[in-house]
Amino acid sequence: MANNNLPTRLYRAKQVRELDRVAIEEQGIPGFTLMRRAAKAAFTILLAQYPEPEKLTIFCGTGNNGGDGYAMASLARQRGLEVALIQCGDAGKISGDALQARQHALQDGVEVTDFSADLVIEQGVIIDALLGTGLSGDVRGVSAEAIGLINSLDLPVLAVDIPSGLCSDAGRVLGNALYADHTVSFIGLKQGLLTGAGPDYTGALHFHDLSVPETVFQQVASSSERLDLPQLLAQLPARQASAHKGHFGHVMVTGGDSGMAGAAAMASQAACRVGAGLISCATRPEHIPAIIARSPEVMAHGVISGQEIEPLLAAASVVVVGPGLGQGAWGEQLLQKVAELTVPLVVDADALNLLAAGRVIKNRQRDNWILTPHPGEAARLLGCSTAEVQQDRFAAAAELQRRYGGAVILKGAGTLVADDENSQVGLCPYGNPGMATGGMGDVLSGVLGALLAQGFSPAQAARLGVCLHATAGDRAAVQGQRGMMATDLLPHLRTLINQLA
Repeated sequence: MANNNLPTRLYRAKQVRELDRVAIEEQGIPGFTLMRRAAKAAFTILLAQYPEPEKLTIFCGTGNNGGDGYAMASLARQRGLEVALIQCGDAGKISGDALQARQHALQDGVEVTDFSADLVIEQGVIIDALLGTGLSGDVRGVSAEAIGLINSLDLPVLAVDIPSGLCSDAGRVLGNALYADHTVSFIGLKQGLLTGAGPDYTGALHFHDLSVPETVFQQVASSSERLDLPQLLAQLPARQASAHKGHFGHVMVTGGDSGMAGAAAMASQAACRVGAGLISCATRPEHIPAIIARSPEVMAHGVISGQEIEPLLAAASVVVVGPGLGQGAWGEQLLQKVAELTVPLVVDADALNLLAAGRVIKNRQRDNWILTPHPGEAARLLGCSTAEVQQDRFAAAAELQRRYGGAVILKGAGTLVADDENSQVGLCPYGNPGMATGGMGDVLSGVLGALLAQGFSPAQAARLGVCLHATAGDRAAVQGQRGMMATDLLPHLRTLINQLA
């Protein structure tokens, strides 16, 4: 679930270093001052979460992240807390602001112990100040040992700036990473904390800009954007008193092969709940009674060939293709007819797999569709492995959009949206693990179709749609994440699009 107090601007490590440089060299803020501000911010959050820690054990590396740890140790000593500082790596390599922080800590009476694998820690809070954003390769040596030890402890952990071993740019684990209960990020919020494996290791995410002037941020462009649902919903116009169903589009859901009727049914229901004027569903004839019984508002049509769907498609202003489509001859025929249309499309599930195979859709790029791959489907579309997609989800989303056009939604923890209207990839900060269940993608497809039908561009629909869908998931999860079903989102979708609009 999202922390709405976080900034919308997200950065890669290189850009954060540039923010530091501008603040120091052009704004005249000493680097040691920034380090002390970071320590104070982290220490304040530490005490807010753990008001009476029995002991603080601070693991420090040899870089500026370690310097933050030394500065926190000084603050803890000044407050009268018991502090143990564990130096990981050769202290002789510490230099600059970090060295100054170390000297201050020693003057304040902080006792420093070199790391040992047989170190025993039985109480208190762990502070991770081992490795920061400068890490490029896999964690090795004493840092890897320290991370392993900390992860083996049943004690709360606060990470300074970023959990050690996590790639701040892409959210992937660099060999081994530390599991934090809280992470305090500084100056520029690192995009890798919010997607991929990032949420698994970050815990509760906090941010402090270290009182750096806004002019600094204006000089360094961010790399991506944290999406905000209320801002996106503000684009939804009020309905006129004279409105009728024809003003809000006609969504045609195409899919539901044998054994997968539910996928088409859920997509159709979601389109209803998000405000499309008319909803049709083209599916296997044997599925019609079940769909009508569930949603009599849906105009369900049984089709057995691509030829039979042609007159139905002629009435649609938007087509959602893929939920339960299958990759057999029936699905291929329906997709072929859909691909001939010029209306906006939502392409999901097996329609994406057929697109990747290249057997059906010859024009593999258009500006009025939304593609919704999960990492496995994205890998097939890009001709690479799922692991390669997850290595840098931001780059994968951008490459998908470059190749296929329109808007691309790369699903997963920290869902990403790349489109042709915004220069930056958008990151959805909402959602929860309870949504890892069958049918969630079908509901999303229906949401997207309904937004397109109401006049949103693919970029607008994709950004709003993922946030609306994920927030509905968060509301459904109030009753517990385990056991959530995709249809649990439906009543929340309607409430959200009306209450927040």
